[in-house]
This record gives sequence, structure tokens and C-alpha cells, in this order.
Amino acid sequence: MNVQTPESGYHYNVMRRAIALIDQSGEGLSLDDLARQMDMSPAHFQRLFSRWTGVSPKRYQQYLTLGHAKALLHDRFTTLETAHNVGLSGSGRLHDLFLKWESMSPGEYARKGAGLTIYWGWFESPFGPTLVMGTDRGICGMAFGAETGEEEAMEDMLSRWPQAAFVEDPMRLRPWALSAFGAVSDRLKPTPIYLIGSPLQIKVWEALMHIPSGQVTTYSEIAQRVGSPQAVRAVGTAVGRNPVSWLIPCHRALRKSGGLGGYHWGLPVKRAMLAYEAAQADA
Repeated sequence: MNVQTPESGYHYNVMRRAIALIDQSGEGLSLDDLARQMDMSPAHFQRLFSRWTGVSPKRYQQYLTLGHAKALLHDRFTTLETAHNVGLSGSGRLHDLFLKWESMSPGEYARKGAGLTIYWGWFESPFGPTLVMGTDRGICGMAFGAETGEEEAMEDMLSRWPQAAFVEDPMRLRPWALSAFGAVSDRLKPTPIYLIGSPLQIKVWEALMHIPSGQVTTYSEIAQRVGSPQAVRAVGTAVGRNPVSWLIPCHRALRKSGGLGGYHWGLPVKRAMLAYEAAQADA
């Protein structure tokens, strides 16, 4: 079941190899050398990445370098107080996909999914194999298996709501998955999100949804926004426990130093997401 095209997973695997090569060789790696090391002609490499990102491979290579996070923090830092006051309507194309988001009550969360039916299915996405989970009220889980492995990603998500009943039903989730990754169709409805978490986690995840696509913020800025400026570590843990990666953009949270910080589904995926969004913003 593909979210975009059958080549989406292939694109991510090429990008994953590119990240490793750039890390090994630095920014001085030429386009010809990069294409040759990935067994592609420069022309094919150019077409592949231009079609996927909307920018040239040379520009995209800049987005993949290790210094890109610092550049993002310098040039595209988001003050969440301002973003919150402006509202999600001004936060970029991705947020326009949301019909609504709602959350469980603390009591429901404490029951660990008891009485809840969660549907699931695997899809191909721009960032490799993607596990999508949802209730009748919206997507409650999204995990990426390219770095962790699909089995580990599945076990991780199942463990979050151990008392829930899980039913494989990708066709039920397909319209939401398509919409989540930017497919456009009159027959597709915006993607609703159903948050299952503690009160602090939900406050942190709500703050994350105010970070515009193509921009970033810091863990300390999020802590300020949720009223816990001294609880940066607890906020970082809540960011890491975000169950709906990509739609709740925890990949846009960086360390104050400009470091990437962690990412639950693997740092190459985080870097790929940041590069993808920066390319889309500049295209």
C-alpha cells in the first residue's frame, strides 16, 4: 500500500545512502562523485532528487549536511508564543491537512487503551516504511521503520496502549495516510489526530503542532511555552514519546546549541525530514 508512488521507499533509501556518504566525505563531495558512489549517473541523480524535493541535488546536499541544523536554528527559529497567537492557519501547508485534533481524558489515558480499538497498517512514505495507527476518531500513531526495523517499530507502538484491541485494516486508514503525506484529491478528507498521552505530553505535542513546516524551535522554547521552563528534560522525554511522528512534528525540535538532539525513529530519518521540509519551503 503506497502513500505516494511505488518509488517513495526507494527515494528514502537513496537519501539514506547520501547522508552516510556526505557524513564521510564532508561538504566538499561533488555532485558527480556523490552520484557515482551511489551507482547513478549525475543526470539520473539530478532528475530523481529534483522530482522528489523540488530542488537541485547540490542544494539538497546542503540540507543534508550536519551543519544544517545550526543554520535552521539561526535562520528559521520559531518563537512558539508568536506562533500560538497567530494560530495554525499560518503555520504552513502541512497544518492545513488537519481537520481537528482531540485528546483522551486523563482517566482514559490511565486505562492504557482498555476498551479502545486501534486499526493499523503499513504504508510506503517519503521516509521509508511507515506504520499508521488510528481509532475511529483519528490517527493516534505513526512510526517509521527504516532505521529501527519494522518489527521493532510495531512492538514499540503496541506497547504504548497494551490494553487496546489492535486490528489490521490498512484500507480504513488509507485516506488519512494519503492526506498526511500531502496527497491532494477532492475525495480525501483532512487528517484528524487523536492524542493518547498524559496531560504534560499533550501540552508538549500541542506546542509542537505550532512549529511551521520548514522551521524549527528548541526544547527549552517548548518548555517555556508549556509553562515548565525548568523542566527541559521532562519536555524532551515528552517530545521523544510523541506517538504521531511527522504529523506532530517532533523532528522540528532541536537543542539550543544547534545540535539535532535525539529522534525516536533514528537520526537519519529526522535529518531527512528536516531536509525535505526545507527543500519544499525553498522550492
